[in-house]
Amino acid sequence: MTAPTDVIVDARLLKRLPPARDSEAFDLNVHLRAGPGITVLFGSSGAGKTLTLNCLAGFSRPDEGRILVRDEIYFDAAARVHLPPQQRRIGYMFQDHALFPHMTVRENLRFAASVAAGANSRGLQRNRRVNELLDLFELTDLAQRTPAQLSGGQKQRAALARVLIGEPRLLLLDEPTRGLDSRLRNAFYDVLHKTRQRLNIPALLVTHDLDECSELADFVYLIERGRFVQAGPRDAVFAKPASIEVARMLGFENILTAEIVALDPGRNTSRLAVLDTVLEGPYLPGHLIGDRGSVCIREHEMKVAASKGSGQVNRLSLRVLKTTPVPAGIRISFEQGVSAIAGESEWLEWRTNERLWVTIHPQAIHFIG
Repeated sequence: MTAPTDVIVDARLLKRLPPARDSEAFDLNVHLRAGPGITVLFGSSGAGKTLTLNCLAGFSRPDEGRILVRDEIYFDAAARVHLPPQQRRIGYMFQDHALFPHMTVRENLRFAASVAAGANSRGLQRNRRVNELLDLFELTDLAQRTPAQLSGGQKQRAALARVLIGEPRLLLLDEPTRGLDSRLRNAFYDVLHKTRQRLNIPALLVTHDLDECSELADFVYLIERGRFVQAGPRDAVFAKPASIEVARMLGFENILTAEIVALDPGRNTSRLAVLDTVLEGPYLPGHLIGDRGSVCIREHEMKVAASKGSGQVNRLSLRVLKTTPVPAGIRISFEQGVSAIAGESEWLEWRTNERLWVTIHPQAIHFIG
């Protein structure tokens, strides 16, 4: 798998969980390397995302492996090294924010500063640091409020400020926007981007939300059943899933059986037999004519129209089965398992049509052998 060029965190983790009354045995077996910026662990619930964070933070001890952060050993099973959490200088933002309910925002920050390992938590310097973070996260006017008096977005900012008060060497975030509406999520994304640029510390974030992964990630690890199934820079991973399972994880709604019928390296194109027609796609190095597999296409890459048009390639005439309102417009479900998104005003013009034309740009087609 691809790794960041500038590695700050290098963690080889093997953790075995025995079966319990309501869960099966589970093995986490991953090798994570993270550089500057935001590294996202993306996967479904139970894939091992939070367990990975807990191993890095020292809350869970791996059975085998080694954790290296900025050339300092945090864990080494062979050498029997296991630094306790308070010595690792890792900032961990939990899903429930972990603010003390009986303390004000300022008191939460002051307490965190007083116990932070390696941080100067005395006198004027401590107060200056608290004031800087209150200002950075726009909490100065809320400093005398308790967590119960804060909104969800304000609690998030306070929790992040508290995590950063100890000047951590690594920031861990466990599903930080769970339970927030889209407006508060976007506000938190802005705060996190600004924090990353200003403080220049690596962050490792776990999420099962594809939009959040796309919004925040510089580098992505896709995790399933305790294993990394693909890793790389965000744009590279999102553009080229390594398997059908990964394509489904990454939101490729249209996955159709295909066969390569022509390859033209000179024109950098291929031709693929799909749904009783031939589609043009990008050239497929490493493949041969006759290779079978699937083409993966996202809904928003399928352009819907009432007429065939002219001068275009990759046009399909498909029968409409049903429509569903979605935030982006109207999802049109066609025969052969094809779906596309159209604007609501467009659909109002087409709603009496039994068949519509779908056009697919060649570069939107991804072939998996």
